[in-house]
Amino acid sequence: MEEKIKKSNFIRQIIEQDLASGKHQKIITRFPPEPNGYLHIGHAKSICLNFGLAQEYNGRCHLRFDDTNPEKESPEYVESIKEDVRWLGFDWNEHLYFASDYFEKFYQYAVSLIKMGKAYVCHLSPEEIREYRGTLTEPGKESPYRNRSVEENLTLFEKMRKGEFKEGECVLRAKIDMSSPNLNMRDPVIYRIKKVPHHRTGEKWCIYPTYDFAHCLSDAIEGITHSLCTLEFEDHRPLYDWFLEVLNTPARPRQIEFARLNLSYTIMSKRKLNLLVQENIVDGWDDPRMPTISGMRRRGFTPDSIRDFCERIGIAKSDSVVDYALLEHCVREDLNKKALRFMGVLDPLKVVITNYPEDKEEELEAINNPEDESAGTRKVPFSRVIYIERSDFRENPPRKFFRLAPGKEVRLRYAYYITCQEVIKDENGEVVELHCTYDPATKGGFSPDGRKVKGTIHWVSARHARQIIVRLYDRLFRVENPGLEEKKGKSFKELLNPESLKVVKALVEPALFELKVGDHFQFERIGYFCVDKDSTPTQMIVNRTVTLRDSWAKIEAKLNKK
Repeated sequence: MEEKIKKSNFIRQIIEQDLASGKHQKIITRFPPEPNGYLHIGHAKSICLNFGLAQEYNGRCHLRFDDTNPEKESPEYVESIKEDVRWLGFDWNEHLYFASDYFEKFYQYAVSLIKMGKAYVCHLSPEEIREYRGTLTEPGKESPYRNRSVEENLTLFEKMRKGEFKEGECVLRAKIDMSSPNLNMRDPVIYRIKKVPHHRTGEKWCIYPTYDFAHCLSDAIEGITHSLCTLEFEDHRPLYDWFLEVLNTPARPRQIEFARLNLSYTIMSKRKLNLLVQENIVDGWDDPRMPTISGMRRRGFTPDSIRDFCERIGIAKSDSVVDYALLEHCVREDLNKKALRFMGVLDPLKVVITNYPEDKEEELEAINNPEDESAGTRKVPFSRVIYIERSDFRENPPRKFFRLAPGKEVRLRYAYYITCQEVIKDENGEVVELHCTYDPATKGGFSPDGRKVKGTIHWVSARHARQIIVRLYDRLFRVENPGLEEKKGKSFKELLNPESLKVVKALVEPALFELKVGDHFQFERIGYFCVDKDSTPTQMIVNRTVTLRDSWAKIEAKLNKK
């Protein structure tokens, strides 16, 4: 697989060419999040790419916060981002930076542009700037303030810094080309007034550089060799290069664009994710339905599974939508090797084994993980009354239903063969209890006479079962491509899946209570789960990470189509 990934990754090819030609002796990349929200799975792709390439070529990767918009930033987001990067398995060591570290340098660079006649203070309103900018087919118009003298611009910019203008009263713009076919080159704003305290610099500054101005200069200051960003910045690359060239920075990073991650049944907009949090549609940024890294961690996704997912989707030059099922496959594959197995019943149906002694109980040996011999075995208690999954019984079973039914024999996992003899119903005709008999000679699930049963079901002993709360999470959106539906006029909130969370009380084997918060496990035949942080010493709460493949559900779906 590794060889295949290398062949398909055009960024690796560029880096290898730069190393072979001697252009760079050491590769330096950076992951530059804005601390205005929690990271999501799309950021995980960038984290794995930037830190992964640096590791692969014995370089280094910086973690740099592009904190140039104090209105939306907070230390909470900074700390959450650090935690996510570390959790994914990467470390920036001593190379932690903030754009705010360079505010004075940015200011001096802006002064240099003014002195070169390459920047000016503009008093047009934001609406007028947009109007003067022109369109894709029409050139822009020059601002009436464009030809102010260098001296006047220096004075006005100093007044901006001192807070002598109101927000929105003026901005500093680069003087480039109002007739450029690239709208980003039509005298872009590089400084604006924001009288908002900054999470690191307090009230020292009331003017802040724009992303386009600060980002390229941060890269140059840090000696970044390859500045990797998503495709929406492709049209910004000429501006990125213009600033570096005009200011004659000692380092000249190369900006390279790649396709961002688009995942089915998911949105990646921080603004929309923030709305879900602010309007209490979800339970915070780490709600297990959210595509945030913290939400996925809480749901039970593993770092290995996310890194594997990012490797599998590869790096491309054009946008596409990745099927959410691939992400689920990656976590199933990882947890299959690691997760301990337990038995739990989410929708209990009582079963009385009539020929099993009432006062008898025994411990049966169960395998902790068939994929890992070193995980060993555990003891599971067994008694006369057990609970099975209600869906494992059909009074009138359809064809190919190999689970429990009247007169049918099934295997209890790790226990005995049982046969359903009687069905007990309530006054509404609902099945409330089954009476079965067991074959004592089949202990361990094998018959000495060689007879075979096709069905194996899980169970818990009623006498020993403990109750837990299970949160059954599903996809947050009910449509495959929420973005496409929004273009048709629908609000993204209309597209939410009302079945994205179901809460049930389940009965489980007592060994489950040896787990701690964050531990992963598999409920046999049901799915993968993890212990949630809301658990208490008296109440365990678990989250479903992903279901197992349900062979019967597929069979039934095919039968229903016929």
